Amino acid sequence: MKTGLILFAHGARDPRWALPFEAVAERVRQARPGSPVRLAFLEFMSPSLLEAGAALAAEGCAHIEVLPLFLGAGGHVRKDLPLLIEQMQAAHPGSAVRLHPAVGEAPSVVQAMADVAAGLLRSPA
Repeated sequence: MKTGLILFAHGARDPRWALPFEAVAERVRQARPGSPVRLAFLEFMSPSLLEAGAALAAEGCAHIEVLPLFLGAGGHVRKDLPLLIEQMQAAHPGSAVRLHPAVGEAPSVVQAMADVAAGLLRSPA
């Protein structure tokens, strides 16, 4: 059974904002060749979550994993995203859709951010 991944980000009016997210998607594709990976956005940019889900369902994905590329679970992740997931599941009943916690809550991401921050401080003399 084919599994697809949607990396879900907020979106912005400035297309340069998406560059780090596109880099994440490309690294995932390189790490998992042949696995369908889509980047989707809540607003301002395309594709939308529902469009990305439709593309994966059309590719025959029986499972669709959705990873919010948010640092924390604010209103969009807690309120807006579950409603979009319900709509996607209803539109594609042949695909099981699973929503994961925001990537910023993963211990490895928290550690990576702390490492970058700590690296900015000089060692005590």
